[in-house]
Amino acid sequence: MIGKKTIYLDYAAATPLDREVLVAMQPYFTDYFYNPSATYAAAREVHAALEAARASIAHWLGARGSEITLTAGGTEANNLAIHGVMRQYPEANIVVSAIEHESVLVPAGRYDCRQVNVTSDGLIDLEDLARKIDEQTVMVSVMYANNEIGTVQPVREVTRIIAAKKATRRAEEAVSRQPSAVSPPTTSGQRTASSEQRPASPLPLIFHSDACQAANYLDMHVARLGVDMLTLNGGKLYGPKQSGALYVKAGVRLQPLIDGGGQERGLRSGTENVAAAIGCATALDKAQTLRHEETRRLQALQQQFLELLEQKIPQAVINGSRRHRLPNNIHLTMPGYDNERLLIQLDELGIQAAAGSACSASDQEPSHVLRALGLSEAEARASLRFTMGRATTADMIKNTVSKLTQLIVS
Repeated sequence: MIGKKTIYLDYAAATPLDREVLVAMQPYFTDYFYNPSATYAAAREVHAALEAARASIAHWLGARGSEITLTAGGTEANNLAIHGVMRQYPEANIVVSAIEHESVLVPAGRYDCRQVNVTSDGLIDLEDLARKIDEQTVMVSVMYANNEIGTVQPVREVTRIIAAKKATRRAEEAVSRQPSAVSPPTTSGQRTASSEQRPASPLPLIFHSDACQAANYLDMHVARLGVDMLTLNGGKLYGPKQSGALYVKAGVRLQPLIDGGGQERGLRSGTENVAAAIGCATALDKAQTLRHEETRRLQALQQQFLELLEQKIPQAVINGSRRHRLPNNIHLTMPGYDNERLLIQLDELGIQAAAGSACSASDQEPSHVLRALGLSEAEARASLRFTMGRATTADMIKNTVSKLTQLIVS
């Protein structure tokens, strides 16, 4: 149980529900419990509130409400994006970065999936990405910010590569559709071979980005990012768990995961969780309103943490890019130490941290993210993740490094 002396540094795994979010949600558990699909006036009011929440999410993404599909969290949104596209093109392939969240890697792995290498700093290898995208690639998924090491990916550069690939496909299609210079003579009622074998339309090339860790600190405008689909997770935004959304650009077609009454424009049947949608929208609104101020504050705490580490534990190795990094993330390797034991000891001292993604905490294998960076199995098993949040203070950072130093030098 969280007590007064506990220092929580695992905000990448879960954020506490913001009190303003709770207040916004509460009426929809009790007084406004109606099914938004019902026809009477009270239900129509609930439906209007649901659509207002959708419009609020769309606002921060620079999108239209019709492009927002409400989901039960980031994992569902990622699965809807990947399966929704790939089931339509079973012979095509999908290209993903090697450090994606499991909710991207696992569904992508059910198809012809090509993984793109990353640098030792955890940034996607853009040249390898360009090589991996071929004429049979229908989808690319590259996360906006990594959940373990906090690296912020060059999404706009990925967009440029995809745009160039699309342009090449269009040019090749135009050439293939041109009539031959010399057409064989035909008699009445006959068709030429070229008219019988029209070239098939080129495959789409859809860009999806998992932005679950990004929305507290980064610009989410989909047009500036250049994405076709974007995943949000309310549980990482000081909103309710099992809330989220998938932005789907107009014109992108998906197959639904859940069939039924046709809610969410047929993409997610089932009675809508109005309270969760309002909570997610309220949380995103507050996060994006505060993001510049909170980024500056956390960057100062991050720098404090790193400076104290260099002074007191110089053998600690920082993983991931220092420049292209979320402001709340410190991920380090303690050579020669076991992270599981360190986490237990830190917990006993009132410090709550993590070894990596909470979604794969039961997996005994070393982090696939760290292995993709080139770390050995021993180094991966000696790594810790500290992620800060709105309640984190300078005194907490000082206390954390002090407690960690006690464990290392004792």
